[in-house]
Amino acid sequence: MITKISMNNVASYREPATLETDKKVNLIYGLNGTGKTTLSNFLYNKAHSDYSECRIEGLNGEDILVYNQRFIHDYFYQPDNLKGIFTLSKENREAEEKIKAAQGEIKQLDTKKEAKITNRTTQEDSLFRKKEGAEKTTWKIKTTFAGGDRVLEYCLAGLKGNKNTLFEYLVKIKKPDEKPTKTSDELKKEVEAIKGDEAQKYDLLPKIDFTAHEVESNQILQKNIVGNENSSVSTLINQLQNSDWVKDGLEYLPEAIAGAAESCPFCQRKTVTQSLLDDIKGFFDESYENDIDELKKLLSIYESAISALPKKETFTINPFIVEKKSDFENYYNAAFNLLENNKSQLEAKLKTPSQKITLSNSETAIKNLNGFIDEVNQSISSHNEKIDNKDKTLAEIKVQFWELMRWDYDQTISAYLKDKKDIEKKIDELKISEQEIEKDIKKQKEIIAEQQKKTINIEQSITFINNGLVELGLDDFSIEKHSDSLYKIKRSKQGADIFQTLSEGEKMIISFLYFVEMCRGKRSADDTSGKKIIVIDDPISSLSHIFIFNIGQLIKKEFLRSDTYEQVFLLTHSLYFFYELTDTNHKRRKENQKLFRITKNSDGSHIFNMKYEEIQNDYQSYWQIIKDEKQPPALIANCMRNIIEYFFNFIEKKDLNKVFQKPELQDNKFQAFCRYVNRESHSLGQNIFDYKEFDYEIFKEALGIVFEKSGYKEHYEEMLK
Repeated sequence: MITKISMNNVASYREPATLETDKKVNLIYGLNGTGKTTLSNFLYNKAHSDYSECRIEGLNGEDILVYNQRFIHDYFYQPDNLKGIFTLSKENREAEEKIKAAQGEIKQLDTKKEAKITNRTTQEDSLFRKKEGAEKTTWKIKTTFAGGDRVLEYCLAGLKGNKNTLFEYLVKIKKPDEKPTKTSDELKKEVEAIKGDEAQKYDLLPKIDFTAHEVESNQILQKNIVGNENSSVSTLINQLQNSDWVKDGLEYLPEAIAGAAESCPFCQRKTVTQSLLDDIKGFFDESYENDIDELKKLLSIYESAISALPKKETFTINPFIVEKKSDFENYYNAAFNLLENNKSQLEAKLKTPSQKITLSNSETAIKNLNGFIDEVNQSISSHNEKIDNKDKTLAEIKVQFWELMRWDYDQTISAYLKDKKDIEKKIDELKISEQEIEKDIKKQKEIIAEQQKKTINIEQSITFINNGLVELGLDDFSIEKHSDSLYKIKRSKQGADIFQTLSEGEKMIISFLYFVEMCRGKRSADDTSGKKIIVIDDPISSLSHIFIFNIGQLIKKEFLRSDTYEQVFLLTHSLYFFYELTDTNHKRRKENQKLFRITKNSDGSHIFNMKYEEIQNDYQSYWQIIKDEKQPPALIANCMRNIIEYFFNFIEKKDLNKVFQKPELQDNKFQAFCRYVNRESHSLGQNIFDYKEFDYEIFKEALGIVFEKSGYKEHYEEMLK
């Protein structure tokens, strides 16, 4: 059963228009030119390229039989002879029973098959919903990185327009074995570094080349530097361990004592005689002075080596150091604080030569600092290389970006892939079951085809068609057998192209009776088709009212009240015919029928559901059209003409010429309205004036004047509600 028909981008269907139904009988009303024929032609030939954007949902192997002008042309205008329609006779009871048994078996198999299809559809819907949920989750990649600063948006090129496209791209990426080391923010910085306005290359940082490591291990640092042991004061100085203190005091004594004694620089008493001064100076001999000079030299070397090192600012201004400021501070301070501390100890040794000192070895600290600088320089070199090879670098960052996304969204993707695997396994199993059932159905159809050959004929269909012609009062022509599988049309006065000589009404009737018989029977002796969907497009377009009634009764009996057919679609431009086919019983209508209306305006054709209460006569439908200013100007003007003719000519029995003599209509702006509506031609839209003359508001105003000045203002206002 068809559940949905979607029309789009064909003929007057400029935008998607859908017809959704769950009913067996579907009645569709629309004026000529609204799009009914396009709809029936699509159902007649679904595979035609014109309908590439049109869709049908719900079909399950049913045969669609369509009656429209295309059918008449293909079956009656082109061939000289009609294909025979086969029916089953009752001559071979055994064959008939086998056919009946096979049909029953097919019915049971169809039920099983439908259950499998329903189950498979449920699984497919489940997979679709799971994928839809996963796609919605991964779509956050687009909303996150395609907006804002847009730095990484280039990674989504070609993936931003469709959730499914992005999701499928992400699924195909292999999940990394380990979590990516770079975050999206870090990748952004890399892109900005080579692509931004401030992108530039940087010089490598200088390494720390310290040249005074040997100072730190010099033996003199462990030496107690003291004076001459033979001096008379040596015993006292050594006992007090104050040689450094005494040496410092010498700076405050003169080279020679002028009087008996000089004031001691420590106690300020006149205790330092020339003899004591000589003894003290004798204590600090040449050896002592040489050691002191060596210390001074070592300190000078150490200070020079430190001052030759790069200043801290050399490093801190570099952006690559800024990114690792904390690490840099640790390494730099560890090295330079150690050097400064060693320097301080050397200075202290000079002040107190008798004290032993041990300087820290700076090699490890400097080596660590240089190792850090090497790492930074590698980053700088990599950065400079990236700028030199920008396209390659951006491509590599894109790969890293998607590996990161694959890792971050792995929970969503893995869950979907597991569900997909499980569900597709079930779907495959159901498809195999369906194929097995199809094989069984095929076997039963082969039985039917074999048995039909024993009991099938075309004579019964000939009789039905000819009886139908007689019942409708057409006895000037008939159908007769031309061969075992062909008919031909016979007329009392035989001639070539007999069908061409028939009136339009006669062509319509004989073609429709043939179609009815084709729906009842089979198109060949081997035809084993099962369920049928019937589509009938305006079978009464050229018929008089008596024939319209009879055709309507035939359709009701054969299609609408029969359980033979799976579904029926009937399209018509006649509200009378539409009303005749609508079931007046509310309960039955609600269960079996659905009503639709096709309209067309400047936006194209549209399909709407229609309530039973909306069915109106032709006069009322004309008012419905003129209320929609989007309708084509020719159609609106033509409907206004029909309204005036119907009301004043047929209802009020007034001369139309008098209607247009109203003084209020003599204004120039109403002349286009009067010229058209007062024409002699009746209901011919092609006779409309140049539509550029048409102004909806002026025409509507003029129509209101016609009714108001004729005394029917209330009628006009009521009809416009």
